[in-house]
Amino acid sequence: MVKSEALMQEGKIFLGRSGAGAEYLELKLANRHGLVTGATGTGKTVSLQVMAEGFSDAGVPVFAADIKGDLSGVSAMGEPKEGLAKRAKEIGLDDWSNTAYPTMYWDLFGEMGHPIRATVQEMGPLLLSRLLELNETQEGVLNIMFRVAADEGLPLLDLKDLRSMANDIGQRGKSLMTKYGNVAAISVGAIQRRLLVLEEQGANNFFGEPSLDIKDFMKTAPDGRGYINILAADRLMKTPRLYGTFLLWMLAQLFDKLPELGDPPKPKLVFFFDEAHLLFNEAPKALLEQVERVTRLIRSKGVGVYYVTQNPRDVPNSVSAQLGNRIQHALRAFTPIEQKGIRAAAETFRPNPEIDTERVIQELKVGEALVSVLHKGGEPSIVQRTLIRPPSARIGPVNESERKAKIEASPVYGKYEEVMDRDSAYEMLQKKASTQASQSEGWGSILMGNGTGRRQGLGETFTKSIMRSVASSLGTAIVKAILGGRR
Repeated sequence: MVKSEALMQEGKIFLGRSGAGAEYLELKLANRHGLVTGATGTGKTVSLQVMAEGFSDAGVPVFAADIKGDLSGVSAMGEPKEGLAKRAKEIGLDDWSNTAYPTMYWDLFGEMGHPIRATVQEMGPLLLSRLLELNETQEGVLNIMFRVAADEGLPLLDLKDLRSMANDIGQRGKSLMTKYGNVAAISVGAIQRRLLVLEEQGANNFFGEPSLDIKDFMKTAPDGRGYINILAADRLMKTPRLYGTFLLWMLAQLFDKLPELGDPPKPKLVFFFDEAHLLFNEAPKALLEQVERVTRLIRSKGVGVYYVTQNPRDVPNSVSAQLGNRIQHALRAFTPIEQKGIRAAAETFRPNPEIDTERVIQELKVGEALVSVLHKGGEPSIVQRTLIRPPSARIGPVNESERKAKIEASPVYGKYEEVMDRDSAYEMLQKKASTQASQSEGWGSILMGNGTGRRQGLGETFTKSIMRSVASSLGTAIVKAILGGRR
């Protein structure tokens, strides 16, 4: 493991060296969240890996989405490359060396890591509406589906439960109207179509049981280092709405389930959300308000959230205002809009009279960044042009056999691999329909005499009684007509 004095300072993570000296991220302020930005290829992923390794060394578990697969190498021993050794020497890490970090791999599709699942109930109607791209009316019908399911004790676990529930309330729309409101058949049909699209995108792999225990992201290795949880997100990125909704769901889970801690000496967990703009694209106002609220309040649960994206403008101002620790890699300006964005990015930093922040943002080399972190009482430090330290683990992906070995050695291996399919709304509604059909058939047999045994006898008796009654009435009418004629 790395033994450098700079890296081992108590309560701090060494990020790199600037003209003013070593730049640190203070653990006691790391739950005040952060932002890592920069154009493609400028070193964002390496900065993310540096921070993930630092948190792990401090005993803090980490969760990070791995968009291109490059971050997966954190589980493998780094290679003593000449460029990395030169950077280490340049910033004063004379005894820099390589190491591997305790890592768990996860995958919503269950192919590149432990499967991650959530029940439809846990997702809730608000996030599910966003995932299905529903309008306001359709969202109202979805809320009714959830409410009816809760009132009638029908668990919504997977997508087939939701489809069955949609079909059920579509058939009972008129009877439900007085208690729950209008259930428009056209809205039910729209929801069913969106669910089909979602299934085709592979989302049925995500919904179900066993659902994720969020505490499994918060494990530490026997040597005291925090596990780095890597989400395989390369395939997931092909369905960006599912990716964004999943990340929001995880934030909500943490917010709901973790106890209040105030300001702990170090975070309980740190999240890195790569391609963060996907969280906010086309998000309705209610959802943005929820993201802002969770971001603002989740720090008291001991959770730090770091958004990673190309441009600071990708993050709404209401959320960006909550992000105290910032690493800005190079941005390029070829258009007036991009120049305006660089100006806005420069204005988010506490000015340094010795550098022109707006100009430097465009001049930064790969592996360089403007760094401003919270320190002392929580105020931001003066922005500094910083050489980011080299990671200790491998830069780049692991191969298939290495990944498989890590998955099978994981402390949660076997817990999520097998799908559990207990009775829920789908099975219960099927039984209900079957029972109603049997009862209807029974009454039909009694009336028509098509049954057997006792049912057949009752049917025949009932039919003969009706025929005798009709014949008697008809005979009486004929007799009266004849007698009346004679008179």
